[in-house]
Amino acid sequence: MKILLNYLTIILSLFALQNIALAEINTLSSNKKSTHLGWVEEGNQTYIDSYLLVQNLASESIITTLEKQPKNSQSEKIFPTNSQPQTPKEKLAAADRLYLAGEKAAAEKLYREVKEPFSEDIETQVDRPQPIYELTELPVKAQKYWEQVQKGLARNIKTQIFVSLELLVKEYPQFIPGHIQLAEAFKNYQEIELALEVLNQAVALYPNEPELVKATIAALADDKQWLEATLFAQQFALMNPEHSQVNEFNQLAETYRKKFQSQLKSRLRRNAIANIVTGALGVAITGNPLAAMNAVQTTSMMLRGEARIGKNIANSARKSLPMIEDKEILKYVNDMGKKLAEMTGRNEFEYNFYIVNDENLNAFALPGGQIFINLGAIVKTNSEAELAGLVAHELAHTVLSHGFKLMSEGSLVTSIVQYVPYAGGAASNLIVLNYSRKMERQADVLGTKILVSAGYAADGLRNLMVTLNEGKEDLGILAWLSTHPETAERVSYLEELIVNSGYNRYAYEGVVYHGKMQARAKALLVEKKKDFSGI
Repeated sequence: MKILLNYLTIILSLFALQNIALAEINTLSSNKKSTHLGWVEEGNQTYIDSYLLVQNLASESIITTLEKQPKNSQSEKIFPTNSQPQTPKEKLAAADRLYLAGEKAAAEKLYREVKEPFSEDIETQVDRPQPIYELTELPVKAQKYWEQVQKGLARNIKTQIFVSLELLVKEYPQFIPGHIQLAEAFKNYQEIELALEVLNQAVALYPNEPELVKATIAALADDKQWLEATLFAQQFALMNPEHSQVNEFNQLAETYRKKFQSQLKSRLRRNAIANIVTGALGVAITGNPLAAMNAVQTTSMMLRGEARIGKNIANSARKSLPMIEDKEILKYVNDMGKKLAEMTGRNEFEYNFYIVNDENLNAFALPGGQIFINLGAIVKTNSEAELAGLVAHELAHTVLSHGFKLMSEGSLVTSIVQYVPYAGGAASNLIVLNYSRKMERQADVLGTKILVSAGYAADGLRNLMVTLNEGKEDLGILAWLSTHPETAERVSYLEELIVNSGYNRYAYEGVVYHGKMQARAKALLVEKKKDFSGI
């Protein structure tokens, strides 16, 4: 009898523990929405483990008894199965939650359901042969070309040198010494522009080959293009932070930066008097104090460095543009921007992110980390990853010193004077800096790398290009595109970059909170239109 009573006591205790465990799990799950079976926080796991322990302690007869019991209706609510996401945004939101929870495979499955695959021929486009440095690794035909080159060099027969080299690099572009030798041949015959063209084409094919990059830097230095040599070295170091030669490239960048500054000082001293006169006339004619920056302030700021330039111009621009002061939107963009800026590798800048109350999808970067983003960029992008792609692109311009280079050529301040309204005009067209197509491509490539490093979907910038293309009828977007490469071209080479580099496009998109910020941004734009309705 005593044994029977003990047996019954154990059964009752086990049922009690089971119900407590289930009750705790149900309480926790009711406080947390979930669309998948995988969420288990550390605290929740304790209760689940307790429940499993109780089940394992029961004897076979007790387990049989439990199996015969009717299912607890509340246990059905622990992990609901009838809340599957249906719309693309719901699927992206669910995928984001899975991704952040570490369930990458489940997240990728949902991302793939929403994201269309890249064009079918991308894989073949990026299937370039691996670079080769040893002649013996080439076919006999290529070795014959190289043999003819050496005979031509020995006898100084120009035709034999160039015909053989051009055939070699055309048919066997993977042979890196061929490109370098062809560039050297052009330099020997005082054809520096052709030498640089050869090297730039080779670097476009094999951007991570240090010998090609060094040859290009040397050619730029031979032509006394100190700033360009600096930026080329700096770009390689930024894009290849783990490379064994990164310190060497940083040192090259610093060496040529000093040469550029010395060259700049000399040039500015010669032009100082003319600049003062020009600056005073600019203010008198336009009434815009920014005009003087093309002369007097530029002279001093250029010598103080990029950070000082950017802050001075940013302060002037903020006085002229309708700025957003909404704390929540500013925090959203600044948190994103700071996270991206940490990935750039240039910590000497103080990065600041400003929001302009303008409905167009637009942004611009000033030297030294001063980034301006239109409110319309939040409204018209489809996810945080897209907006981050735009910000990363502008950050890339900054860290690659593109604005500083434009200023050295006199075109940066000219752009600002032209596009930033003074004395209260509407900012329908923001600053459209005259970056070259080469600069834009560099910013796209580095911007995508920054985006990936920060944990966003690799196709954020690529998708932004698609969004821009879809809204081409918007004049504001056309203003942004006016000096940029065609979006179709950019989409293509960004897809190649993502596939060729093995970047993950099935990562965080950020649609939920971005949607909240979109709603807030739209409300601010509506208020702005009301404010100006009587004008």
